[in-house]
Amino acid sequence: MEANAGLVAGSHNRNELVVIRPEGEVGPKPLHHLSVQICHICNEDVGFTVDGELFVACNECAFPICRNCYEYERSEGNQVCPQCKTRFKRHKGSARVEGDEDEDDVDDLENEFNFGDRDKQDMQYIAEAMLHGHMSYGRGGDTDMPHVVQTTLPQVPLLTNGHMDPGIPPEHHALVPSFMGGGKRIHPFPYADSNLPVQARSMDPTRDLAAYGYGSVAWKERVENWKMRQEKMQVTRNEGGPLGGGKDWDPDGNGPDGPDLPLYSSQTFKMDEARQPLSRKLPIPSSRINPYRMVIILRLVVIGFFFHYRVMHPVNDAYGIWLTSVICEIWFAFSWILDQFPKWLPIDRETYLDRLSLRYEKEGQPSGLAPVDIFVSTVDPLKEPPLVTANTVLSILAVDYPVDKVSCYVSDDGAAMLTFEALSETSEFARKWVPFCKKFNIEPRAPEWYFQQKIDYLKDKVQPSFVKDRRAMKREYEEFKVRINALVAKAQKVPEEGWTMQDGTPWPGNNVRDHPGMIQVFLGHTGGHDTDGNVLPRLVYVSREKRPGFNHHKKAGAMNSLVRVSAVLTNAPYMLNLDCDHYINNSKALRESMCFMMDPTVGKKVCYVQFPQRFDGIDRHDRYANRNVVFFDINMKGLDGIQGPIYVGTGCVFRRQALYGFDAPQAEKEPTRTCNCLPKWCCCCCKSRKKNKKVKVKQEKKKKKSKRSDASLPIFNSEDVEVVEGIESEKLAFISQIKLEKKFGQSPVFVSSTLLENGGVPQNASPASLLKEAIHVISCGYEDKTDWGKEVGWIYGSVTEDILTGFKMHCHGWRSIYCIPPRPAFKGSAPINLSDRLHQVLRWALGSVEIFLSRHCPVWYGYGGGLKWLERLSYINATVYPWTSIPLVAYCTLPAICLLTGKFIIPELSNIASLWFLALFICIFTTGILEMRWSGVAIDDWWRNEQFWVIGGVSAHLFAVFQGLLKVLAGVDTNFTVTSKAGDDDDFSELYAFKWTTLLIPPTTLLIMNLIGVVAGVSNAINNGYESWGPLFGKLFFAFWVIVHLYPFLKGLMGRQNRTPTIVIVWSILLASIFSLLWVRINPFIARSDGPSLEECGLDCDSN
Repeated sequence: MEANAGLVAGSHNRNELVVIRPEGEVGPKPLHHLSVQICHICNEDVGFTVDGELFVACNECAFPICRNCYEYERSEGNQVCPQCKTRFKRHKGSARVEGDEDEDDVDDLENEFNFGDRDKQDMQYIAEAMLHGHMSYGRGGDTDMPHVVQTTLPQVPLLTNGHMDPGIPPEHHALVPSFMGGGKRIHPFPYADSNLPVQARSMDPTRDLAAYGYGSVAWKERVENWKMRQEKMQVTRNEGGPLGGGKDWDPDGNGPDGPDLPLYSSQTFKMDEARQPLSRKLPIPSSRINPYRMVIILRLVVIGFFFHYRVMHPVNDAYGIWLTSVICEIWFAFSWILDQFPKWLPIDRETYLDRLSLRYEKEGQPSGLAPVDIFVSTVDPLKEPPLVTANTVLSILAVDYPVDKVSCYVSDDGAAMLTFEALSETSEFARKWVPFCKKFNIEPRAPEWYFQQKIDYLKDKVQPSFVKDRRAMKREYEEFKVRINALVAKAQKVPEEGWTMQDGTPWPGNNVRDHPGMIQVFLGHTGGHDTDGNVLPRLVYVSREKRPGFNHHKKAGAMNSLVRVSAVLTNAPYMLNLDCDHYINNSKALRESMCFMMDPTVGKKVCYVQFPQRFDGIDRHDRYANRNVVFFDINMKGLDGIQGPIYVGTGCVFRRQALYGFDAPQAEKEPTRTCNCLPKWCCCCCKSRKKNKKVKVKQEKKKKKSKRSDASLPIFNSEDVEVVEGIESEKLAFISQIKLEKKFGQSPVFVSSTLLENGGVPQNASPASLLKEAIHVISCGYEDKTDWGKEVGWIYGSVTEDILTGFKMHCHGWRSIYCIPPRPAFKGSAPINLSDRLHQVLRWALGSVEIFLSRHCPVWYGYGGGLKWLERLSYINATVYPWTSIPLVAYCTLPAICLLTGKFIIPELSNIASLWFLALFICIFTTGILEMRWSGVAIDDWWRNEQFWVIGGVSAHLFAVFQGLLKVLAGVDTNFTVTSKAGDDDDFSELYAFKWTTLLIPPTTLLIMNLIGVVAGVSNAINNGYESWGPLFGKLFFAFWVIVHLYPFLKGLMGRQNRTPTIVIVWSILLASIFSLLWVRINPFIARSDGPSLEECGLDCDSN
């Protein structure tokens, strides 16, 4: 791809393409519309005649056919129009064929009998059509494509599920010549020429080649080579290999002509080290995890006895509040079970980056590390500052990974010119920043956060030029920030005529809801060099097409567009997605993930590697639990011991094949032993054999049927090939391509890329053709009538597409990995204040409610697949937890009701009942303490999580339940608010700024009710005397439990950071005192008499 070749914008549905070149570039007119007719045979431009008019092959029906197809049909075909069957007439410039009549104005005496040149042109056309047939999708040919015959063809997927036999070298797989092009050609080539470049299609060498009509594969050579290697290794072991005597060791098996290395050389030990696993599980020590499990079992037993007592001892004079409390407590116990048991098998992991380098980065050889496409998504540059996005992009371009293996795609779903220009500035600054990072090996490689570090930046720096270069780079970055800030200031006021680019061309995205797709390659193969002359990673700007009347599916749709664009342009086998505010904090993060993805032992079944989210800009108190430490350091570790962590939306490295909806590879089971102890004529054995044989045949038929019906499997299947043995390979490929297009869309280039497990794009494809195909796959109607969003890519149907996408992968049998490197891999920005935090939690909870009310609910979806039952419990918990808000709000209201009415939810306790209550509280606290012990989570982080569970439960989760019900049942859609990202203001300047929202009403009401209840209860106890204090303690404990959990919310309402305004304290004391005095004076719970008692006393006062 050529960098800075111009912004490519276009619409596939409207059949137009625009190339806006940089200002000052010498060249043709920058605007190029493809508003011509398309040939219905080869999908190329129909073209024009020598007189400049549109070429019309058939004068009867005007069926669109290009000049090349017209000439081919006249010379090699039946010489009639495919639509009306009228014989073609000869046009000016065409060679005469048999049957042509003498016509006026069409004779061309110079070229009439020039069949030789015409044959050469036909040969060139056929070769180009075979090579570039996949690049055509109905919009015309490549104007920039060089008209030369290409002889190197792209790799074509195998016929065996898209996988190559691991025991067979690639060059030994059978190759079958095929003349079936990948484009939308109506008829195959009627002849074969040895001079034509033949497309090679690999076959399954384990199958009988008679099914394909060809001879045997070179098995003999493979077997002989294998025997020679085995004999050589055996001889080496006997005579003293790397662990034996003093003989030389040939590590590469090159024989006597190969390089001989001494036995104990460093190279030998490096090879031994490279053969070791790239990662390792670290189980939690039994001294820490076993007591934790024992307490969980004990807590279950205590809960059983507790509920037995609660149900069997109702409170008759307060039956309503008693029944409400029991129902709430049962739900809390059920929710605790869903949350607790997925943490039964927690594990840690460690990686070995040195082994990864030894295995895949050998000295003197190209790097064997797999390519990675990195996605960055942004929507509104005013809420997601361009400077934050720029820092994320800069950290990606400076990552410690081979530059030719990294491609960064930035999705601008708001089509903002501010984002485009900021990215242009970022690409220029990257030419200076990237070499500085790699020269001095600095961390982190996001300049904003690097220069903000309050550490000794000279530590471990030994190069004399570091201080000078750092000062110069800091000045360059400050100038870069000024330019970005100038762009932001300019974007505050939109011109009436809309934005225009530097060359005066109107910005294609002026209408955010109606604009074409746009792609700009800022850094690529050419033009992407830093100041030292080194190549930089690719940087591509993408804004998908948007039109009114289409459902664009928000972030999930944008991510799917990036998947398709990257597959066309680079097609890396692995992908990393990041939010625009999550920069790479550890430059070796990609290598950490490759230790799992490229590990031969565990990598093949890994669908993604999830990293924990870490955040900057949070004060040490973390009042609103922004860090989510309990979730990331306890829950996710527990899931990693089962089937892997859930996908949390960012900081995740994916396997591309898993996102395409393919099933995880199944491990081959060893053949079971058969009993040979009895003769074959034994009746019992015969019956059992026949029975087992019938069952086996039935299972194979069932398996074959399921494989054919499962849309998630690759089309090329060995079982399917057996069924259609008599069908030509061309017809089979054509049928398979139709099925793939129904699943992945009408892009032959993208469809062919989905079956390439190791990725890659055709090396001989022109950049222009790839960019045109990229515009096609981001068109707004591309996903219509396909499996995108249903079985392929990010799954639609919820605003939290991350949970749903990971759930579908686990249902296909994949497993995920949780990687926690010593230095955090990624860091992001947390919400600024309480309102933004609650809106973020609201969006997460709303997505969980949508999943619960959809067909993908883990309660009933995915049975019979590869999802483990403990993993299913975790997904059920992830979708059910918002419903806990209803019993939580009711339970938090009960203390105030009990204090105001004098009733309680528990009857008078006996000694045995008191033991069960005491045992339950001890188990709850012990579980938390042991959980913190094995996970390493601090007690303040654990307590903040408990507090915000109540705050979010009585506010955001409650609103999410009602909004989800309205959306699903009534069709009322609610748009989530993008949480604002941290800018460059002072530390914590707006962290606790008060912003009123309706989400604050429920917790505020609960606080006021419980505070009033506490005052009323204490006043009533003072008024009634000593005996009323005993029952009051239980009610006060209940009320203080609610108030303490809502305390961070109360502080957020009252003031900033840790300082509560004095006026608030004064007014609170004054109001509480007045209310207490009024309550003592009125005291509504004591029965009042209507007047004085007139009864006579029993004493005779007048007796004296």
